[in-house]
Amino acid sequence: MDQQAPEAQTKPRESEFSHLLRLGLPLMGAQLAQMGMGVLDTVMAGRLSAADLAGIALGGSVLWPVMLLFMGVLQAVTPTVSQFNGARRYGEIGEVIRQALWMAMFAAFIVCLVITNAAPFYRFMDVDPVAIDVSVPYLQATAWGIPGLMMYFVLRFLAEGMGFTRPGLYIAVTALLIKIPLNFIFMYGYLGAPALGGVGCGVATAIVMWFEFLFILTVVLQPRFDSVAWRNKFSWPQYRHILPLVKIGAPIGATIFLEMGMFSLTTILLGRLGAEIVASHTIAANLGGITYMLPLALGMAATIRVGFNIGTKELALARKTSGVAMKASLAVAIIAGILIILLREQIASLYSNDPEVIALASGLMIFVAVYQIFDDTQATALGVLRGYKDTQAPMWITLFGYWVIGLPVGYTLGFGLLGDPMGIYGFWIGLLAGLAIVSGLINLRLWFTSRDTDLEKRLAQPS
Repeated sequence: MDQQAPEAQTKPRESEFSHLLRLGLPLMGAQLAQMGMGVLDTVMAGRLSAADLAGIALGGSVLWPVMLLFMGVLQAVTPTVSQFNGARRYGEIGEVIRQALWMAMFAAFIVCLVITNAAPFYRFMDVDPVAIDVSVPYLQATAWGIPGLMMYFVLRFLAEGMGFTRPGLYIAVTALLIKIPLNFIFMYGYLGAPALGGVGCGVATAIVMWFEFLFILTVVLQPRFDSVAWRNKFSWPQYRHILPLVKIGAPIGATIFLEMGMFSLTTILLGRLGAEIVASHTIAANLGGITYMLPLALGMAATIRVGFNIGTKELALARKTSGVAMKASLAVAIIAGILIILLREQIASLYSNDPEVIALASGLMIFVAVYQIFDDTQATALGVLRGYKDTQAPMWITLFGYWVIGLPVGYTLGFGLLGDPMGIYGFWIGLLAGLAIVSGLINLRLWFTSRDTDLEKRLAQPS
């Protein structure tokens, strides 16, 4: 087997856009398939009742921020592996993966502890009891799959850091195809199983999480990964190896958590206004999540490509990658926004047959169309900055934009602290304001980072 890194074998004349497409298209497909599972859950729960849909949405409002917080920490594996790959320091990648697997097991324990004890939080937030009756058992069922999912993330980030992005696509598509019959079985009670409603969605989700781990394990056991020697020996947790990953990953996790946490807390606050309000908010946010997957994948591809270029000391090429990625992201945002405005009513009707929910969701989609510009460009810019291992400044920007601007503005307008309450529309104005601030500052940070050679070198030293 040729031990040369796959990225090092690319054709010299291949453009940066071609590099990003080759890396990014499978990532886009994987993200869309992953998002498809959320759409599937939302649609199938919506066909049962508004209570089931609201229950799953509120369950996700606890599950995803906590889970993605620790997934973000583990995401330090991608730029670390990518830079080692560019520098041809293959032997050091194996220890990174062994230590990251220990981190994954610890993360799984914390996530399970939090999500299985969510009931007091819901009651404190004065959430509709009907939705709580679905959310709590849904989370308890999902918790059984969290260890498998966390280990899946580590091994997937190994493959992606080495430039192999197709396995994530194959796994995500297959998982979606498996999730469809599992949802029917456990939600609707097919093949003799009890009809568990929204709770059955949690059972199906846990099964799929373990499938994803087993699938990626078969991938990274292939000979093409022998050069990194990740399974050649056993390693106990070692502080000197874990600390660099935490320093890079903790701000990534915090950034993801702060963003997801704002949207999730908004969902929980809207729970005071009734199941129909939460359902319409969930539909609009779900659509925004689908369109978000495309620029997110561009950002992930940019992380890999920028990290590789940094590892090879090609700083000018890293800057070129950044520019290409940002232009592509902006184009995606404009196209998506136009389509959402034109098709908003038809899209809403796919999620629900409740006229009130459809009407509210259609109105919210105008907000979704506008914030595409801000959301898509900040998602890609974050990916580029992670390729440089520049993760701390984005964390502080996110904290300021979402929690100092976005959430307080939404709460004030939504509940009418300074005038007539605007309800769900007030909250969405807050979301848009916070996102605009974050996007502007993140892009400004990228502009300075990519033009400061000393800062690039200082941030991008392989650990």
